[in-house]
Amino acid sequence: MEPIAVLAGTPVDTRMGVDVLSAAGLSGASFPISPDPREQTAFQISSPAEKRRTTLDILDRAQAQGCRKAFVYCNSLSASVDFDALARETGMQIVTPLHVYRDLAPRYRSLAFIAANAQGLAGIERVLLDANPALDTLSAGALPVVLAIEAGLPPDELVERHHLAELCDWFADCGMEALVLGCTHFPYFKEALARRTSLPLIDPAAEMLELLRAP
Repeated sequence: MEPIAVLAGTPVDTRMGVDVLSAAGLSGASFPISPDPREQTAFQISSPAEKRRTTLDILDRAQAQGCRKAFVYCNSLSASVDFDALARETGMQIVTPLHVYRDLAPRYRSLAFIAANAQGLAGIERVLLDANPALDTLSAGALPVVLAIEAGLPPDELVERHHLAELCDWFADCGMEALVLGCTHFPYFKEALARRTSLPLIDPAAEMLELLRAP
């Protein structure tokens, strides 16, 4: 089976992306960008030239290992690197969460979204509003939640400690129709949060797989 390159911010979410592919019967090869979330945030605010050079080098290594497709399992990374341009340059099919959000936006009048950092929030907001300028949005950055996931804090304890149910209550009270889990770490606590909120939770992974399977 031809491997699919999995690019993500850290080894943890890269492994999560490989697991998503494995559960769908696909083979993934890991290519983390950074060793931890703080260094990934630093990478995302580095110069466009540095980000392009680093990411292109990884894609070149992936192609050398037989990968013709890439699965970018990281929202903030997707927002900080022009993967559409890199797909044209390398000839690879590259799927990111932002491709899903572009299709998602016209289905709603209002959406809340949370991400690891402001880089991710800005990228998600840009794609959503480009696709639906009339969309109302609310958002929050939550790097401490990502750090807690990487540290292995149990999902139920994480949701309680970081007041995620209360955040969902605020989003719902403000008229948001659904919450986009705009960081690929966040499905880690999806079930625990879903038990504490009636707000629909949107995970882009399933639709990313559909795009990946497209010829």
